[in-house]
Amino acid sequence: MTKPNKTKYLQIRVTPEEKKLIEKIAKKNSKTISELVLDKLLSDNQNKDKFQSLVSKLSKSEKTSLVFAEINDFLNKLTKDEFKEATDEKPKANISNYHLNYLAAMVEYSANRKKVDPPKWVNEIDPLNEPVFGSKLKNLRTHLLLNSPIPFRKRNIFIDSTVGDRV
Repeated sequence: MTKPNKTKYLQIRVTPEEKKLIEKIAKKNSKTISELVLDKLLSDNQNKDKFQSLVSKLSKSEKTSLVFAEINDFLNKLTKDEFKEATDEKPKANISNYHLNYLAAMVEYSANRKKVDPPKWVNEIDPLNEPVFGSKLKNLRTHLLLNSPIPFRKRNIFIDSTVGDRV
């Protein structure tokens, strides 16, 4: 695959110390300064696009549990900065209120695990009116009520495992 010709210039002003640090990081990653900066800027946008794409996939899927597993894997692999960039914008796809609450809880739970603030849109979503349990077995309801992660519980969703866990 051939790389497209680059025909434009972009300059930024940095201090000598910043330039040395950027050069050091680029060298450590076997990249030029331009490659490092472009990769960083474009990967942030790619993560944002990937998050929106997964939410869109959720809106079209009949097997939402598989899509939520994909979202789980995606959120887990992100660094703190990548996470903040990827999840900053409210989902654009039209998904059910339940799925939106579940997604918001996943994002909030991930933010807590990464020790960053959740995006603002998470708090703008009203919780479900009726509780939803992750199991139809009545015997498990007490367990789910007591053990659901707080971001899910406050949205009236009661599950046993969440982001980072596999059943």
